[in-house]
Amino acid sequence: MNKFLIISAVVITSFADSNAFAANVPCEDTLKTLRDTEALVKPNTALAAQIKVLEDKGVERCNADDDKRADGFFADAMKLMGK
Repeated sequence: MNKFLIISAVVITSFADSNAFAANVPCEDTLKTLRDTEALVKPNTALAAQIKVLEDKGVERCNADDDKRADGFFADAMKLMGK
């Protein structure tokens, strides 16, 4: 019985820890950085359209609490701006 309780506690703790650190940075913070960078860089119209598509996808994932994928879309948009 004690073995079962110990194993259960370890599994639950491991699961909670892995979910808590799934994303390194909250997507809201990354989105703010993206928008600040976009305001400074002022990309041309064609580039701005590509960035907007990635930003929209990132916001959608951020609203779904999928910070890791949202941050990926935001990072792709930053790369387009050379950051």
